[in-house]
Amino acid sequence: MAKLVWKPGALLAPSPPALVSCGTVEAPNLLTIAWTGIVNTRPAMTYISVRPERYSYGLIRESGEFVINLTTVGLVRAADFCGVRSGRELDKFAHCGLTPVPASEVSAPLIEQSPLSLECRVKQILPLGSHEMFLSEIVAVDVDEQLVDREGKLHLSRAGLAAYAHGEYFALGERLGTFGFSVRKKPPRKQAGRRAR
Repeated sequence: MAKLVWKPGALLAPSPPALVSCGTVEAPNLLTIAWTGIVNTRPAMTYISVRPERYSYGLIRESGEFVINLTTVGLVRAADFCGVRSGRELDKFAHCGLTPVPASEVSAPLIEQSPLSLECRVKQILPLGSHEMFLSEIVAVDVDEQLVDREGKLHLSRAGLAAYAHGEYFALGERLGTFGFSVRKKPPRKQAGRRAR
């Protein structure tokens, strides 16, 4: 397969079009972040990279807290809007018909309509160039109870999550496997019973 060589660019995809809430319940703000991910398990840590000129940058830097809210197919329009409009100009929660609700561990609000929210506390700020990375500990996870079965297992596949790839939004599609399926041993075949004589 022939490949073209391009100059360096941010083309790792897909990524989550995460709705990040910051500020307070009384004065909330939203921004959309694609530059995010998990960086550690214990303690659970994540990051968001934000341009310093963004209105939310100052709010997060001052408070040291924010919430990553997962975006569903139904929230894609809001995610797009919150990625192109500034909280300096308008109340994005109100404009998008979203509800800020108190988090359990941080001052920043959750989005009530999001099925899963990660409450985050900043541990380190790393200047990278165009963006600054807020390296953060996940101090609580808020999950819609409809995504949890009677045994307490999370079924995030029920949430209808969206993805972002090179300027386009997509609904997550069919499941192709589960973690570790490529090395999982197959159950032994049942042997056919002997014929009666």
